[in-house]
Amino acid sequence: MTALVTIIGGGLAGCEAAWQAARRGCRVRLFEMKPHRFSPAHTMPELGELVCSNSLRSADPFSAIGLLKEEMRLLDSLVLAAADATRVPAGRALAVDRQRFAHAITTALEGLAAVEIVRQEVTELPPSADGPIVLATGPLSSDRIAASLVALTGRDNLAFYDAIAPIVSADSLDRTVVYQASRYDDGPGDYLNCPMSEAEYFAFIEALKNARTVPLRDFESAAYFEGCLPIEVMVERGDHTLRFGPMKPVGLPDPRTGDEPFAVVQLRKENLEGSAYNMVGFQTKLTYPEQERVFRMIPGMAQAEFLRFGSIHRNTFVCGPVVLTPTLQCRQRPDLLLAGQLTGVEGYVESAAMGLWAGIVASHLARGLVPPPPPPPDTAHGALIRHVTETDPKRFQPSNVNFGLFPPLQRKTRKRERGRARHEQAIQSLTAWGQRQTDSASSFR
Repeated sequence: MTALVTIIGGGLAGCEAAWQAARRGCRVRLFEMKPHRFSPAHTMPELGELVCSNSLRSADPFSAIGLLKEEMRLLDSLVLAAADATRVPAGRALAVDRQRFAHAITTALEGLAAVEIVRQEVTELPPSADGPIVLATGPLSSDRIAASLVALTGRDNLAFYDAIAPIVSADSLDRTVVYQASRYDDGPGDYLNCPMSEAEYFAFIEALKNARTVPLRDFESAAYFEGCLPIEVMVERGDHTLRFGPMKPVGLPDPRTGDEPFAVVQLRKENLEGSAYNMVGFQTKLTYPEQERVFRMIPGMAQAEFLRFGSIHRNTFVCGPVVLTPTLQCRQRPDLLLAGQLTGVEGYVESAAMGLWAGIVASHLARGLVPPPPPPPDTAHGALIRHVTETDPKRFQPSNVNFGLFPPLQRKTRKRERGRARHEQAIQSLTAWGQRQTDSASSFR
């Protein structure tokens, strides 16, 4: 085992890349700066730390994100294995106990003799290495490593800003007001719900409009990802915006009245014990004192204890269609691959999927083999890879996986059956693709 893959960054993408390369017979040297240095959003020394929500979104296999998860399971994903093993109840979503999740990933990699974990910060791209390098420093890449990447590509990084939702203590919630239910489901459900009357809702909206926010720094600009807008930004789009977004009451009747409230704030378990809950969809850049003041106006949260306040953080990525090939290799330097959100994907699972692909490619390069072609575009992996490497650069923006990235279905299908049809087609395509690589001289496994 002499082939070496160097990976910079121990988040989801870096850990997934390390797992894939090691499982294919390579030595892996994984650099992670924690615990010697933490980013503004990280607090745990373990690898694979989740810094925003603890949800990996829908578990429905017929949704785009559910399909991506199914494909990753077929490809022996470490991240999905850890998520399945540390799952907490969250209705139709795959949510995890974040501490157990990070511990599972760290333990798995520490248990591989082929993986060397180096607890050291890398501040610039190495000029060369004994094999391919995977850069997976994530959305919070340091200014120095980002500058090093810009110097290589000749183009400035693009940046937008992601916001983190608060976490509250379960014991601090008023359970005479808060009720348990999942949208449309019979039975108790997996979410806690804080119901609002019309008067309570508009009082909350007014308080939110007038609340103080953390000012952007000189080098920052308010270019938010549409799928993760701060609630105060959503309010600027209209008083009813939240009622049609994270505070939608549909399918959540209050058991005390039997009627749907005017609005609802949902809380999702953060851990298996149910001692902590995440405020679903409440990404925010309010100051900490304002978060306490405004969010305690929510019925059932008057005495809320905040275990973590919401915050704002930078998300850095390259213009993939200009910088990257379909194998995620940098055009200016083929021995360097990017992985995770640096490539221009958005979301935990998507980031891990790009780490998975980078790990496969890097393992081939390290062994002197020709990398396999990307999975077909009718798979979730293929659709994401095509998005980050083939989109018109003038309109390129980060994206979650969605069926809009896929080519049209090969046969006409009713709208309600399209998710199932895409799932069946994608799994068939991915299976056939994997078999072709296994049968080829490139030795996929």
